[in-house]
Amino acid sequence: MLIGAVMVMVLTLGVMVAPVPYVVLQPGPTWDTLGEGSNGGPLIDVEGDVEVSEAAGELHLTTVSVQPDVSLVDALYAWFSDDDAVVPRELVYPPEQSEEEIEQRNAEQFTTSQTNAEVAALTYLGYRSVVEIARVVEGAPADGVLQPGDVITAVDGTEVTKASELQQQITARPVGSTLRFEYLRNGQPGTAEITTAAVGDGDDTPRIGVEVTQSIDAPFELHIELDRIGGPSAGLMFALGIIDKLEPEDLTGGMIIAGTGTIDAAGNVGPIGGIPQKLVAARELGAEAFLVPTANCAEARANAQPDLTLVKVDTLTDALDGLADLREGRNPETC
Repeated sequence: MLIGAVMVMVLTLGVMVAPVPYVVLQPGPTWDTLGEGSNGGPLIDVEGDVEVSEAAGELHLTTVSVQPDVSLVDALYAWFSDDDAVVPRELVYPPEQSEEEIEQRNAEQFTTSQTNAEVAALTYLGYRSVVEIARVVEGAPADGVLQPGDVITAVDGTEVTKASELQQQITARPVGSTLRFEYLRNGQPGTAEITTAAVGDGDDTPRIGVEVTQSIDAPFELHIELDRIGGPSAGLMFALGIIDKLEPEDLTGGMIIAGTGTIDAAGNVGPIGGIPQKLVAARELGAEAFLVPTANCAEARANAQPDLTLVKVDTLTDALDGLADLREGRNPETC
């Protein structure tokens, strides 16, 4: 009986410490977009001929920490925790992708979120947007005509300032149409006629074979200094941080504000994951309000934290309006 009891204890211990196919989501660190970045300098650094303002409050992006190697004991502890969540490993680490591929994807999404935040914020502030050629596909209609670095200014006489406008002009006419492109190359104007073509079997979408980026023509450069996080969910808070830096008015009104949400170049805010853990991080931070993408409102209400106002956000303008309401003592639109 003694030997049997020892064997049961050993087997039980082995089961408890054995890995399980789950991961634990926990509240991650927050970063004040108006404060210091991971290198000790400003998180949002503005270099150039522009005055940068100081804020009395804080605008925090929130993150989720993932515990990838989980034992049964870890999973049970997290299951009964109010702050953590246990989810199937495949939801965070798809089995068809390696960890290196997932990390690369997250890094690319993070970079895209920075670019979108810059374009959305500076467009809101009145700076002119430009569409630049990033890559020309070999053998495509634009090959040998356009070059990386060319700035497309118009198509068939219609001004182009956004990537979506360029796409609309190219796809507005059937495959085989010849379009007249106006561009700037090293600051010098030029024109080119390019005939659209279809790419691939069964795809009749007109294309010219270029990849483009949308940037802003401004007398300064923006640098976001932040390491060790990935994904697109910091976009909204980056955009707000940029606006606060470049506008004389303090968006925070001296308050601690937290939030999350993707953003596109047009300023539309999209949903993210990990809302429960991000709300906990905001509560521990002492935030007074949390900016929530509309699509995440139901989950946010279900995981509401004490004394944390949930401000509903669909666009960058909504976020700015909500912050103005908070500063003026009005009730913002909430989840």
